[in-house]
Amino acid sequence: MLSDELREVLYGVDLVFPESRSHLLDLAYLESDEDQVEIAYEVPGKGRVVEATVGRCKNGAAVNYVEPYMRRRDPDAMLIADDRPTDKPHWNDRFDMSFDEVRSDTFRWFREDAGRLIVLPFLSGDKRRGYPTLLIAPENAGFFVAGLADLQGFFPAKDVPVGFSPRSVIYLAPPFRHTHFDGKQVVVHNRLPGMHELFAYNLYPGPSAKKGVYGILISIGEEEEWCTLHSSAVRLITPYDNEFVIMHEGASGGGKSEMTQQLHREPDGRILLAYNTVTGDDVFFELRDPCELHPVTDDMALAHPSIQTSTTGRLMIEDAEAGWFLRVDHLSEYGKEPAIEKLCINPPEPLIFLNLEGKPGSTVLPWDHIEDSPGKPCPNPRVIMPRHFIERVVDVDEPVAVDVRSFGVRTPPTTRENPNYGVIGMLHVLPPALAWLWRLVAPRGHANPSIVTSEGLSSEGVGSYWPFATGKKVVQANLLLRLIRDYPGTRYVLIPNQYIGAYKVGFQPEWLVREYMARRGSLKFRPGQLVDSRCPLLGQNVERLKIAGQLMPKGLLRVHEQPEVGLDGYDAGVKILTDFFKRELEQFRTPDLDPLGRAIIDICLNDGQLKDYIGVLSP
Repeated sequence: MLSDELREVLYGVDLVFPESRSHLLDLAYLESDEDQVEIAYEVPGKGRVVEATVGRCKNGAAVNYVEPYMRRRDPDAMLIADDRPTDKPHWNDRFDMSFDEVRSDTFRWFREDAGRLIVLPFLSGDKRRGYPTLLIAPENAGFFVAGLADLQGFFPAKDVPVGFSPRSVIYLAPPFRHTHFDGKQVVVHNRLPGMHELFAYNLYPGPSAKKGVYGILISIGEEEEWCTLHSSAVRLITPYDNEFVIMHEGASGGGKSEMTQQLHREPDGRILLAYNTVTGDDVFFELRDPCELHPVTDDMALAHPSIQTSTTGRLMIEDAEAGWFLRVDHLSEYGKEPAIEKLCINPPEPLIFLNLEGKPGSTVLPWDHIEDSPGKPCPNPRVIMPRHFIERVVDVDEPVAVDVRSFGVRTPPTTRENPNYGVIGMLHVLPPALAWLWRLVAPRGHANPSIVTSEGLSSEGVGSYWPFATGKKVVQANLLLRLIRDYPGTRYVLIPNQYIGAYKVGFQPEWLVREYMARRGSLKFRPGQLVDSRCPLLGQNVERLKIAGQLMPKGLLRVHEQPEVGLDGYDAGVKILTDFFKRELEQFRTPDLDPLGRAIIDICLNDGQLKDYIGVLSP
């Protein structure tokens, strides 16, 4: 069933209901036989404005935006237009014009000026517990519609369920970027009773088809009291045929996508674990029989109450997406990621590529990134990959129980002469209370590839999904705490990437710790195997870490034992980290915070010890 208002928008307009994925790809090319088409709109005062081109290539559609600004998500794009509680910027904070008027103008444009409209029915979330949603888009935005269909799934015209009643609607009106918003990306959430409207006023799918749908799920979860976690997850099959599931969370750049990737090796097969930036020494490692990887999620893990069936107290999750929005900026040459390269170059079906060079008739290569300016490649090349194309991916209908929730942090080089917060060792075991605090502060960290900030250490916001949420921070903090408290069978660890003290490590700690935990089969340790970290916020260190008979250097486990760092360099870095925590946690001390959460935050603000965190919420 459609609301009267939605019926009015669609009444009397020619509509297109996609019949299949191949039909969607035809729409991406404007149902034209041309090798390359332009996506353009008539804008009063500007004439015909070309937004993007779509090239017909052998392995898919190469979409490229004319303006470099449109090749990535504007972090200030989201606005809230309704009067429900929110900590996000409101429409009225930025614009003098009435949103009701702009909303009416949008509906009028669909009826009178947009031409034929594509109507795409899909489910926000998984295909069994998802929420009915519609996308309304102009016909010449076919590539956007095809991309969203790959990300979220869709109902072909003949398969739309009887009584399909949208819980949310996405309205795509690209020319409004020019007519109303001075060329800026604007995405407006309007949370009405029983209906979540999302107005996407630009053609880049990041803030709407991807994170906009994420925002819809977070908003519904806030009402119904459940979470969609910002995380990847992988099921590992060990050389001994045991199973172990790790869910990896963190801010952008924290290693979510990397958790489902094979570890990187040198040409001779060895693993370069670390490079000492002071002495120039390399630390190598050998692992001949790594675990088999079965990816579960890439970015959005649904923790819906209806799937919490574990008898061991472990958190159950499933993928909230039908496809993955893979960034391939790290693919700079052939051979970096053979599995992804193979899928991109020779996919089972054509793909949607963004910000990659694609000459019509050629093969789009994932390392051939479009340039924003001469000699400066776009930092955000993407491919939309249907999840069922991924090798060994876990069935979308199969919720999995999480053994360990890891949290990733990008850390800078740290030495006695130049101390910084790169004091996190290769593996820290966290009690539940500390695991919650890390998810509140969610540091973006060092050299973040997605976000440019003036500070060395800043926060992505609660859960690391705060940039996409529409409501209140403290509500999300309470939901995250409840999730940790209610599932004691899932344990918690902290893993750095990029640097450990003076050592450059990239993502190798994540990949090797993954192997270590899966081989152990649990995070239960004998007395003496764990030692309290010198910094209480870092929980406990493992006394020694052995993988396939090889011990990790102690300096990678306890950074203060590195001679290049020492106790003075370490303690200076701890102060940076502790001050950051205290600064970020103050905002959550409101009357609406769960009393348990207030007690945990007070421990940090009062310089509590590890035993205090363990005592307030036992694992």
